[in-house]
Amino acid sequence: MDSGNERLTEAVLGERRHLVNLAYRMLGSPAEAEDAVQEAYARWYALAPARRQEVAAPGAWLTTVVSRVCLDVLGSARVRRERYVGEWLPEPLPDRTEWFGGGAAGSADPADRITLDESVGMAFLVVLESMTPAERVVFVLHDVFRYPFPEIAAIVDRTPAACRQLASSGRGRVRAARVPSARRVPSAGRVPSAGRAGQAGQAGVVRDFREAWEAKDIAALIGLLDPAATMVADGGGLVGAVLRPVEGGEHIARYLVLMAEKAPGLTLLERTVNGSPGLVAQRDGVTATVAALDLADGRITRIWAVRNPEKLARWS
Repeated sequence: MDSGNERLTEAVLGERRHLVNLAYRMLGSPAEAEDAVQEAYARWYALAPARRQEVAAPGAWLTTVVSRVCLDVLGSARVRRERYVGEWLPEPLPDRTEWFGGGAAGSADPADRITLDESVGMAFLVVLESMTPAERVVFVLHDVFRYPFPEIAAIVDRTPAACRQLASSGRGRVRAARVPSARRVPSAGRVPSAGRAGQAGQAGVVRDFREAWEAKDIAALIGLLDPAATMVADGGGLVGAVLRPVEGGEHIARYLVLMAEKAPGLTLLERTVNGSPGLVAQRDGVTATVAALDLADGRITRIWAVRNPEKLARWS
């Protein structure tokens, strides 16, 4: 292999982490993200060597293919999720740094964009699920990875003006979701970072919550939950899970204690879930539930409990 081909191969393979990060935010599934990236690489290597040499920006070429694959996957996923049993949640991520970086295009001030680690938070991913496929792809490309609208227009085969409108619509969905982070999102769509101090405080609340749950202390659980808290569980029809959101701190506390009584022998572990403190429930070393938590003002406002075993393979 000559030096030119070697440099091209290194450049192409060096895009993988960025592409997987991009695809995960678009799809909410690590497995689907990896499949989308694999498809892009398959198409790249299906090109004749001379054609590959003609591509001025292999990274941009791969980004275009991955984004278009994700658009197709999102379109079919909407149909599949209409038949899904109960609530559908994104697949939770363990604390693996490859999902929290990957580089963003452009050189915008970091204060004016959603940071990569925040963009894998469960609250943010759930909001992305409410977007149309085109909104989601454009929003992720522009507001998270900072691609300019003219480049996005070429990727999604729309005008720059149409892409601006799609991104604006996506920001509107973020604001309308009214999760604690979204309530602090300015018009540009930025989600502020909790910082190390905030993470430490959240970890303390999660620790108290775990201890109260293990003790089946309803009063303590109610004190740690926001009165308007919501819990959503995803069992996918494969394991038992409440099919509709449980609303209200007291209702959630009583439900959790009831579940603890019906499922003895669970071990609760404090773990990082999608970049934030969360809980993992295991039985005999096998993960049964991964719970991502959202907090505001020292109380838990939302719980996303993923129980579908097909989404927990990375946790066992």
